[in-house]
Amino acid sequence: MTYMGRGDPDPQLTDYYPKWLDNLAGDVTLEGSAMDGFVQGADAVRTVLVYIRSLYDYQRFNFAGPYRENGWLEDYTAGVRGEPIGNVTVVTRNSAGQTQHIVGNYRPRSTLLLLSRLIGEHFAGTPYGEHFLASEP
Repeated sequence: MTYMGRGDPDPQLTDYYPKWLDNLAGDVTLEGSAMDGFVQGADAVRTVLVYIRSLYDYQRFNFAGPYRENGWLEDYTAGVRGEPIGNVTVVTRNSAGQTQHIVGNYRPRSTLLLLSRLIGEHFAGTPYGEHFLASEP
């Protein structure tokens, strides 16, 4: 597996868990390169993110740490159905320290489209499904 030019993941992040996922604001928003529009609300965002993580064959963090005054940045690689995918997630917290806004930027496009389609198939017929690719005819 190639880490898309980033070298080996940080061994200190082997057991990393995104604690910001457990502290979502009630009106938190999620948007990203795998979707159109955004999903809003703690339950909706948690549901989508937990499902996305369930699609990963593995997840290796290259970096996770503070970003600016109220932010958090994650850079990781993962696998989806045997295909590599990289992601940079930017998390912004509100004044109460809760996760307010999450942006996930995936690459490469081929695996991003696969991921979006899998999410769209899973959530088809729900308000979340409309933000992701539909199944191929």
